[in-house]
Amino acid sequence: QVQLVESGGGSVQAGGSLKLSCAVLNTYGRYCVGWFHQAPGKDREGVAAIDSLSRTIYADSVKDRFTISKGRPSNILTLQMNSLKPEDTGMYFCAAVLGCYGSTTLDKGGFDYWGQGTQVTVSS
Repeated sequence: QVQLVESGGGSVQAGGSLKLSCAVLNTYGRYCVGWFHQAPGKDREGVAAIDSLSRTIYADSVKDRFTISKGRPSNILTLQMNSLKPEDTGMYFCAAVLGCYGSTTLDKGGFDYWGQGTQVTVSS
């Protein structure tokens, strides 16, 4: 059973930084990973994703502020979040889809496995 475990959430003032990690466990073959943000009372939205070739895509709202990357070992995915804004507050979930080769998406429907989420709070 594929498992995803997030860590690294917390509270920070606007303009600060946080680094989230996602451990992708019990996988096989190629897979893609995405990070999703769910603000209070709102739908879950994709913010960043990385494919099996380490190519990345970002939502416009986080471009030039967030960076998704593979760590060491490569089943550890990180989301470096800089210049945080109060509107970045919410739960952050990582998600994975197996058999994904050279393309990925920010659509939550494109992912099959989800972590439990980690809370990020940005105060003004």
